[in-house]
Amino acid sequence: MSANVPVLPIAGATALRGSFSLLALVSRWLKDLARARRHRREAQVLAGLDQRMLADMGVYRADLDEAFSSPFWEDPTELVCARVKERRKSRPLPRRRPPAAPTEAPPLQPHQQPTHRRALPMI
Repeated sequence: MSANVPVLPIAGATALRGSFSLLALVSRWLKDLARARRHRREAQVLAGLDQRMLADMGVYRADLDEAFSSPFWEDPTELVCARVKERRKSRPLPRRRPPAAPTEAPPLQPHQQPTHRRALPMI
């Protein structure tokens, strides 16, 4: 005896799932490409800044040159951010002075004594 199993609905559902996952993959690639393109435009604005402004942010011109030498589908800002973070980690921390010990206020001198007196009750 043979079982009647409907093959067409199962195969159709599998094909539909496969096409949806392929569509999701292509959509993900397009989003990544658009994001990398947007970040590349932002990095080009960054490359237009002068050396002094870049130094304030901790970015070197060599970092930007290396970031733009990567393929167009890669995000150049990831490399620049990674280099800046590496430099910040390797930079020595500024030395802090220990907090000053709390001191007591010096006693008042005779000429600095309060001059007000309590009024005595009148009898």
